[in-house]
Amino acid sequence: MINTELESDLQLKWSRIQHAMQQNNFEGCLLTVDVNLYYTTGKVFSGYIYFPASGNPLFFIKRPNGVDGNNIYYIRKPEQIPDILSTLGIKKPEKLLLEGDELPYNEYMRLLKILAPQETGNATTLIRSLRAIKTPWEISQFRQAARAHEDTYRQIPSCFHSGMTDLELQIEIEKRMRQNGSFGLFRAFGSNMDIFMGSILAGENAETPSAFDFALGGAGIHPSVPLGANGTLLKEGTAIMVDMAGNYTAYMTDMTRVYSVGTLPDLAYKAHQVALDIQNEIMNYAKPGVPCSEVYGLAAKMAENEHLAPYFMGTKQQAKFVGHGVGIQINELPVFTPRSKEILEPNMVFALEPKFVIPGVGAVGIENTFLVTDDTIEKITRFEENIIQLH
Repeated sequence: MINTELESDLQLKWSRIQHAMQQNNFEGCLLTVDVNLYYTTGKVFSGYIYFPASGNPLFFIKRPNGVDGNNIYYIRKPEQIPDILSTLGIKKPEKLLLEGDELPYNEYMRLLKILAPQETGNATTLIRSLRAIKTPWEISQFRQAARAHEDTYRQIPSCFHSGMTDLELQIEIEKRMRQNGSFGLFRAFGSNMDIFMGSILAGENAETPSAFDFALGGAGIHPSVPLGANGTLLKEGTAIMVDMAGNYTAYMTDMTRVYSVGTLPDLAYKAHQVALDIQNEIMNYAKPGVPCSEVYGLAAKMAENEHLAPYFMGTKQQAKFVGHGVGIQINELPVFTPRSKEILEPNMVFALEPKFVIPGVGAVGIENTFLVTDDTIEKITRFEENIIQLH
């Protein structure tokens, strides 16, 4: 089951999960959501991984056939799990963790009936908190993704030609992404988070609010997907914010850059510089032990001091965060909001995205992916940060 390259990484993750289970007196943890299966096995399959509080995990697989390894049991339905546990001399857990925030109601209730624990806990909360602290192997995957992400952004000027729309530009960028190794799949946590391979916002569309919980909105191409590019013509004086996914490994980097058709009004350049100043100030301030709410407060205060608060993180609808964790999903912990309870810890990886929307012009600002080290934060994504003029 376990690829030799990932073995030590997975052993570390298993140890962390079981330590957390023991701390909270849980006897079992059953995972079946694809991102959690990948996190704990290095694969996505149809089935379950079961963690006892100690000892090796068990793999209950429905599909695909032919998976080799230890502790693998093929099943047709989860009702077979108790009999397998009994045959192995393992009692059904009295305290069980299930993915309460991710499982469909019927699946959750079915598993409760099958395993009949006396008490249940939310595996989603536990696993997401553990996933916030990245392992050395995961950090290497972020670095690999960042290099490919940067390569794609370098090619964006060659994607542009006069008279095209934001959608036409996005299509050309997506082609380069796939050529550079993008998986083409953008995973996000939560409902109402469907998206393409990323987002492009140009001109007035950057002001359009969205029902989706992203930093900025955009009308999108259809009411069923109200986010991002909408066919805006890329004319002189238009700012183009490119926020395409860094999904070149399973661990995504997040990076935004701004391009322009011709020159922009002075206010746009001022706001962009303030965004860079916010980033630089946070790089000097953020380190392990710093509350995420303070990071947000610092960014908001700097925007206010520069008289740019009405444009900060939107206009008609302003996002109330300035950063978020990244990983297998684009929106992991921690989250940088005014009321965040999270504290920066070593080996967290997060995206910082101070942005401004200038009415009639478009969005400006910056987004990079950072690693929290033992005493500071390190910028993982490295590419030109000034507004890049397209010709």
